[in-house]
Amino acid sequence: MDGREHRWFILGASVIPLLGVLASMALLWNKIFTWSDAVVLVIMYAISGFGISTGYHRMLTHRSFETYKPIRVALATAGVMAGQGPPLIWAAHHRKHHRVADKEGDPHSPHLDFPPGFKGTMTGLWHAHLGWLFDEKLTSDPMRYCPDLVREKPLRWLSEHLVLVTAAGCVLPGLLAFAITGGSVTAGLTGMLWGGLVRIFLINHMTYAVNSVGHYFGRRRFETTDESRNVAWLSLPSFGEAWHNNHHAFPRSARHGMKWYEVDLSAILIWSLEKTGLAWKVIRIDPERMEMREAGISRVSGGSTADQAQLLKSQQHLAPLAERRKSDQPTDPTLVDVE
Repeated sequence: MDGREHRWFILGASVIPLLGVLASMALLWNKIFTWSDAVVLVIMYAISGFGISTGYHRMLTHRSFETYKPIRVALATAGVMAGQGPPLIWAAHHRKHHRVADKEGDPHSPHLDFPPGFKGTMTGLWHAHLGWLFDEKLTSDPMRYCPDLVREKPLRWLSEHLVLVTAAGCVLPGLLAFAITGGSVTAGLTGMLWGGLVRIFLINHMTYAVNSVGHYFGRRRFETTDESRNVAWLSLPSFGEAWHNNHHAFPRSARHGMKWYEVDLSAILIWSLEKTGLAWKVIRIDPERMEMREAGISRVSGGSTADQAQLLKSQQHLAPLAERRKSDQPTDPTLVDVE
C-alpha cells in the first residue's frame, strides 16, 4: 500500500464510521437499540483495542514481549480490524515518532511550526489527532523503520489485504449478534453497525487522542525530551496507552501504568499471557531506575520548562542510590530497559 492508497483508506475509515455514528443516533432516537448491540460493541471494542495497544504498539512496534506465532498473528489481525492502517506502516510511523518526538520530522506532533495562540493550538491538536494522516508528504518507510517486521510473511499478508480484514471486522459483530439472538436478522444488521462502524469510530478517536491530548494536556512524571503527558481519564478506554509520559520515558516497557493505581489493561493482558506460559521476555523497568528518573523532574511542568534547580537537588539527593546501582548487576535481562 503506497501513500496515496493509505490516505484513501484512512479517509474511508474516518468518514464511513462517522456516518455509522449518525445512523446509530437516529436508531437511538427511535429507541432501536438492544442488549445484543451493547454486547457486540463491548466485545469488538475490546478486541480491536487490545489489537492496537497490545498488538500493534507493544508487541510489534516496541517488542515489549514475545509470544507464540498464532497469538502474534491474532493480535496483529485484531489491530487491523481497528481500521488504523496496515501493521507495517503503523509500526513505521510510531518508531519514527519516537526517534524525533515533538521535533521536526515527527509525523504527528502538535508542537511543530504552528502559529501561537488559540488558533495555532487547535491547528496543532487537529494535526496530531487526525490531520497528519492526510499529509501528502507523510513518509515512514517500513524497510527503514521496521525491517524486522517486513520479514514476517503474516504481517505482509495483513498489510496487503487490509481492506478485506477490516471489512471482516465489521461483519464479525453482525454474525455474533445473529448467533446470540437466535437468528435475528435485524440484530445482525444493527450488530454490524454498533460492533463494526460505531466501534471503529470510538476506538480510533481514543487512539488518536493519545497523540493529540497526550502531548498537550496532563501530568508529567518523568523528564523526557518531548512533551508527552499522562492523561488519567483517557487511560481506561485507551487500554493504558494514555500513561503516555511513562511510555516515552521507557518506550520498551510492557507496562505503561507504572503505579499501582494506574490502570493498564494491556499490561494486565500481557501479564496474564506470561503467567500462563504464552508470553516471555517481557520487558520490565528496574524500580530503582524508575525512582531515580521520577525524582529528577517537576511532576506537572512542561518538558521544555522543567525546574532545573529541583532537578539538580534531586540528582544530588539520589547520588548515593546511583552509586549503589552502578555496583549492582541485573541478573534478569528482562529487567534492563532497552530504549
